[in-house]
Amino acid sequence: MLPEISLSILDLVQNSIKASASLIKINIKILKDIMHVTIEDNGCGMSNKELKKSTDPFFTTRVTRKIGLGISFFKQASEITGGMFHIDSKESAGTIINATFNLNHIDCIPLGDINSTIHLLITSNNDIDFLYTYSFNDVSFCLDTREMRRHLDDIPLYSPEISTFIKEYLYENKNETDGGRIV
Repeated sequence: MLPEISLSILDLVQNSIKASASLIKINIKILKDIMHVTIEDNGCGMSNKELKKSTDPFFTTRVTRKIGLGISFFKQASEITGGMFHIDSKESAGTIINATFNLNHIDCIPLGDINSTIHLLITSNNDIDFLYTYSFNDVSFCLDTREMRRHLDDIPLYSPEISTFIKEYLYENKNETDGGRIV
Protein backbone atom coordinates (compact mmCIF):
# COMPACT_ATOMS: atom_id res chain seq x y z
CA MET A 1 0.00 0.00 0.00
CA LEU A 2 1.26 3.50 -0.76
CA PRO A 3 1.98 5.69 2.29
CA GLU A 4 -0.38 8.51 1.21
CA ILE A 5 -3.74 8.67 -0.54
CA SER A 6 -2.39 11.45 -2.76
CA LEU A 7 0.20 9.03 -4.17
CA SER A 8 -2.55 6.51 -4.90
CA ILE A 9 -4.45 9.27 -6.70
CA LEU A 10 -1.30 10.01 -8.72
CA ASP A 11 -1.04 6.33 -9.67
CA LEU A 12 -4.71 6.07 -10.64
CA VAL A 13 -4.56 9.25 -12.73
CA GLN A 14 -1.59 7.75 -14.58
CA ASN A 15 -4.02 4.99 -15.64
CA SER A 16 -6.36 7.68 -16.97
CA ILE A 17 -3.51 9.29 -18.88
CA LYS A 18 -2.53 5.93 -20.40
CA ALA A 19 -6.21 5.45 -21.35
CA SER A 20 -5.95 8.61 -23.53
CA ALA A 21 -8.18 10.76 -21.34
CA SER A 22 -8.42 14.39 -22.37
CA LEU A 23 -10.30 15.43 -19.19
CA ILE A 24 -9.66 14.06 -15.71
CA LYS A 25 -11.83 15.11 -12.77
CA ILE A 26 -10.52 14.69 -9.24
CA ASN A 27 -12.88 15.44 -6.38
CA ILE A 28 -11.94 15.24 -2.71
CA LYS A 29 -14.74 15.94 -0.27
CA ILE A 30 -14.28 15.78 3.49
CA LEU A 31 -17.43 15.76 5.61
CA LYS A 32 -16.78 15.45 9.32
CA ASP A 33 -14.57 12.34 9.54
CA ILE A 34 -15.30 10.82 6.14
CA MET A 35 -13.28 11.57 3.03
CA HIS A 36 -14.84 10.88 -0.37
CA VAL A 37 -12.47 10.62 -3.34
CA THR A 38 -13.70 10.47 -6.94
CA ILE A 39 -11.51 10.17 -10.01
CA GLU A 40 -13.33 10.35 -13.33
CA ASP A 41 -11.92 10.34 -16.84
CA ASN A 42 -13.14 10.33 -20.42
CA GLY A 43 -10.50 7.82 -21.57
CA CYS A 44 -10.97 4.60 -23.49
CA GLY A 45 -12.63 2.82 -20.57
CA MET A 46 -12.62 -0.90 -19.88
CA SER A 47 -14.56 -3.85 -21.20
CA ASN A 48 -16.84 -5.69 -18.75
CA LYS A 49 -14.23 -8.45 -18.51
CA GLU A 50 -11.46 -5.95 -17.69
CA LEU A 51 -13.71 -4.13 -15.21
CA LYS A 52 -14.47 -7.34 -13.31
CA LYS A 53 -10.73 -8.05 -12.99
CA SER A 54 -9.66 -4.44 -12.33
CA THR A 55 -9.33 -4.84 -8.55
CA ASP A 56 -7.27 -8.04 -8.86
CA PRO A 57 -3.60 -7.15 -8.15
CA PHE A 58 -2.49 -9.87 -10.57
CA PHE A 59 -4.38 -8.35 -13.51
CA THR A 60 -3.14 -5.57 -15.74
CA THR A 61 -3.53 -4.56 -19.36
CA ARG A 62 0.11 -3.43 -19.44
CA VAL A 63 2.65 -5.51 -21.26
CA THR A 64 5.64 -4.17 -19.29
CA ARG A 65 4.74 -6.07 -16.11
CA LYS A 66 2.17 -8.61 -15.04
CA ILE A 67 0.72 -6.96 -11.94
CA GLY A 68 -1.44 -3.87 -11.52
CA LEU A 69 -1.50 -2.75 -7.91
CA GLY A 70 -2.90 0.79 -8.13
CA ILE A 71 -6.62 0.06 -8.11
CA SER A 72 -6.33 -2.89 -5.70
CA PHE A 73 -4.21 -0.85 -3.23
CA PHE A 74 -6.67 2.06 -3.37
CA LYS A 75 -9.59 -0.31 -2.78
CA GLN A 76 -7.81 -1.96 0.13
CA ALA A 77 -6.82 1.39 1.66
CA SER A 78 -10.45 2.48 1.57
CA GLU A 79 -12.05 -0.72 2.78
CA ILE A 80 -9.57 -1.29 5.62
CA THR A 81 -10.95 1.91 7.22
CA GLY A 82 -14.52 0.67 6.93
CA GLY A 83 -14.96 2.76 3.79
CA MET A 84 -16.49 1.84 0.47
CA PHE A 85 -15.00 1.42 -2.99
CA HIS A 86 -16.71 1.36 -6.39
CA ILE A 87 -15.40 1.43 -9.94
CA ASP A 88 -17.46 1.82 -13.08
CA SER A 89 -16.19 1.91 -16.64
CA LYS A 90 -17.56 1.78 -20.14
CA GLU A 91 -15.55 1.23 -23.28
CA SER A 92 -15.05 4.46 -25.23
CA ALA A 93 -16.66 6.45 -22.40
CA GLY A 94 -14.20 6.43 -19.50
CA THR A 95 -13.87 5.29 -15.92
CA ILE A 96 -15.13 6.52 -12.56
CA ILE A 97 -13.56 5.45 -9.27
CA ASN A 98 -15.27 6.33 -5.98
CA ALA A 99 -13.83 5.60 -2.55
CA THR A 100 -14.60 6.67 0.98
CA PHE A 101 -12.20 6.66 3.90
CA ASN A 102 -13.00 6.80 7.62
CA LEU A 103 -10.41 9.35 8.73
CA ASN A 104 -10.66 8.32 12.40
CA HIS A 105 -9.81 4.69 11.70
CA ILE A 106 -6.41 3.65 13.02
CA ASP A 107 -5.46 2.15 9.65
CA CYS A 108 -6.38 5.20 7.55
CA ILE A 109 -3.37 6.46 5.66
CA PRO A 110 -3.08 10.26 5.41
CA LEU A 111 -4.16 12.24 2.37
CA GLY A 112 -0.61 13.56 2.11
CA ASP A 113 0.54 16.43 -0.08
CA ILE A 114 -2.41 16.55 -2.47
CA ASN A 115 -1.40 20.04 -3.61
CA SER A 116 1.93 18.82 -4.96
CA THR A 117 0.24 15.83 -6.59
CA ILE A 118 -2.31 18.00 -8.42
CA HIS A 119 0.38 20.53 -9.37
CA LEU A 120 2.59 17.77 -10.79
CA LEU A 121 -0.27 16.25 -12.78
CA ILE A 122 -1.28 19.58 -14.30
CA THR A 123 2.19 20.84 -15.16
CA SER A 124 3.38 17.47 -16.50
CA ASN A 125 0.44 16.84 -18.81
CA ASN A 126 -0.08 19.97 -20.87
CA ASP A 127 -2.42 18.24 -23.36
CA ILE A 128 -4.84 17.04 -20.67
CA ASP A 129 -7.41 19.13 -18.82
CA PHE A 130 -8.01 18.68 -15.11
CA LEU A 131 -10.97 19.67 -12.99
CA TYR A 132 -9.91 19.49 -9.35
CA THR A 133 -12.35 20.17 -6.54
CA TYR A 134 -11.48 20.10 -2.85
CA SER A 135 -14.25 20.42 -0.26
CA PHE A 136 -14.10 20.53 3.51
CA ASN A 137 -17.50 20.46 5.20
CA ASP A 138 -19.38 23.36 3.58
CA VAL A 139 -16.42 25.13 1.95
CA SER A 140 -14.79 24.22 -1.36
CA PHE A 141 -12.60 25.46 -4.17
CA CYS A 142 -12.08 24.35 -7.73
CA LEU A 143 -9.26 24.54 -10.24
CA ASP A 144 -10.29 24.01 -13.85
CA THR A 145 -7.47 24.03 -16.39
CA ARG A 146 -9.95 24.61 -19.23
CA GLU A 147 -10.84 27.95 -17.68
CA MET A 148 -7.18 28.79 -17.13
CA ARG A 149 -6.34 28.02 -20.76
CA ARG A 150 -9.09 30.41 -21.96
CA HIS A 151 -7.32 33.25 -20.15
CA LEU A 152 -3.76 32.26 -21.01
CA ASP A 153 -4.02 32.00 -24.79
CA ASP A 154 -1.04 29.87 -25.82
CA ILE A 155 1.02 30.07 -22.62
CA PRO A 156 1.59 26.48 -21.42
CA LEU A 157 0.62 25.54 -17.87
CA TYR A 158 4.16 24.29 -17.24
CA SER A 159 5.72 27.71 -17.89
CA PRO A 160 7.49 28.92 -14.72
CA GLU A 161 5.12 31.79 -13.96
CA ILE A 162 1.97 29.74 -14.49
CA SER A 163 3.37 26.74 -12.63
CA THR A 164 4.18 28.96 -9.64
CA PHE A 165 0.70 30.49 -9.79
CA ILE A 166 -0.95 27.03 -9.83
CA LYS A 167 1.11 25.84 -6.86
CA GLU A 168 0.33 28.97 -4.82
CA TYR A 169 -3.35 28.80 -5.80
CA LEU A 170 -3.61 25.19 -4.61
CA TYR A 171 -1.87 25.79 -1.28
CA GLU A 172 -3.67 29.04 -0.47
CA ASN A 173 -7.12 27.73 -1.36
CA LYS A 174 -6.72 24.41 0.43
CA ASN A 175 -5.58 26.27 3.54
CA GLU A 176 -8.56 28.64 3.31
CA THR A 177 -10.93 25.74 2.70
CA ASP A 178 -9.86 23.45 5.54
CA GLY A 179 -8.12 25.93 7.84
CA GLY A 180 -4.78 24.18 7.41
CA ARG A 181 -6.05 20.89 8.77
CA ILE A 182 -3.74 17.98 8.07
CA VAL A 183 -5.83 15.13 6.74
